[in-house]
Amino acid sequence: MEKDIIKQNKESWDAIADSFFGVTALPVYGCFIPTEDELGLFPELENKKVLDIGCGSGHSLKWCGDKGAKELWGLDLSTKQIENATKFLSDNHYKPYLFNAPMEQNPGIPENYFDIVYSIYAIGWTIDMQKTFDLVSSYLKKDGVFIFSWDHPFLHCIEAFENTLIFSGSYFEEEPFTFKKNVNVPANRNNPDLNKESGFPLTLYNRRLSDYINALAKTGFAVERVVEETDRKTLESDYAFSSRYYSPYKAKQFPQSIVFKSRKL
Repeated sequence: MEKDIIKQNKESWDAIADSFFGVTALPVYGCFIPTEDELGLFPELENKKVLDIGCGSGHSLKWCGDKGAKELWGLDLSTKQIENATKFLSDNHYKPYLFNAPMEQNPGIPENYFDIVYSIYAIGWTIDMQKTFDLVSSYLKKDGVFIFSWDHPFLHCIEAFENTLIFSGSYFEEEPFTFKKNVNVPANRNNPDLNKESGFPLTLYNRRLSDYINALAKTGFAVERVVEETDRKTLESDYAFSSRYYSPYKAKQFPQSIVFKSRKL
């Protein structure tokens, strides 16, 4: 089953990669959450070796390079994303080391080598979080930093209905679910029927806050900070009711994204 999920997700991301070129990349962590410019989670990047898990089109790696990172490494499941990242970084005069492989496998990435491993809105695609975190730990030097962002665990539980936000899903649901990503219509995991017309199937697992923290602890990471905030601009503005999966209206009530910073002991 896990191999089938990886194959399906790869095929779908290969098809839609161009539509997500440069989307959600550093200094942005996710939807309606303070940026790295505001949070300052990353250590000084000058002469550092960095690895991006789920590097997408390479825009976060460019951000690291622009900050003085010495070596840029990236991993992505999608062949098309790696092609886009290779061209984008080359066009910007960077020579990255990029791998086309699932994050649950080590395709040749050196161990005990990196100062920083990060993942910007990609870690949630793993089908085996413990295995992925174990690999991340193996890549990092002692005291190396691991930072990642993803959907806030509450997001899949709350539905917008008749101008009201209701807690409609189970926070404890762990089984994988499949939805269709339409590149023109935002996907809605709570109501897959909205994405019937034409879409690309993708499969994810719901995870609780404790799942992330316990997996990090089991791997040997010390969690230094968890950010579950909505950015100030959104909080201070008025927005009409919206049923979109990600919306500023929802973000005024609860965080849409979450960021974890941990350190390898």
